[in-house]
Amino acid sequence: MNSERKIRVLVAKAGLDGHDRGAKIVAASLRDCGMEVIYTGLRQTPEMIVAAAIQEDVDAIGLSSLSGAHMTLFRRVQELLGAKGAANILLFGGGVIPEADARELQAQGVGRLFGPGTDTREIARYLEEEVPKRRALA
Repeated sequence: MNSERKIRVLVAKAGLDGHDRGAKIVAASLRDCGMEVIYTGLRQTPEMIVAAAIQEDVDAIGLSSLSGAHMTLFRRVQELLGAKGAANILLFGGGVIPEADARELQAQGVGRLFGPGTDTREIARYLEEEVPKRRALA
């Protein structure tokens, strides 16, 4: 990657979902790939996630959802990013998200959604390809 700074990613767990093993594995893997990663911890609100993303000047938010609230949470984070003038921050994610819901979220502008068992190098490659495109538009 030929950018001026490392890719910065906020890995977030929203709502009451208490399962964060996958989010921690993704965060560690992205760090191992040379990215700067901030992990929010459990039980964050969309408002807290967007505030942290803006404060930390991240390129992307990786939202993990295993609770079934993915449609509400992804939409709210995306809505808040737009309202705060931070729509350039890539919102992507993972978890247990039915294919039809994933297609609908992506049609609304959410980036790729990665399911359980995804090779974490695939996530890193996606970010390495997508973030420079977004930086060029900013």
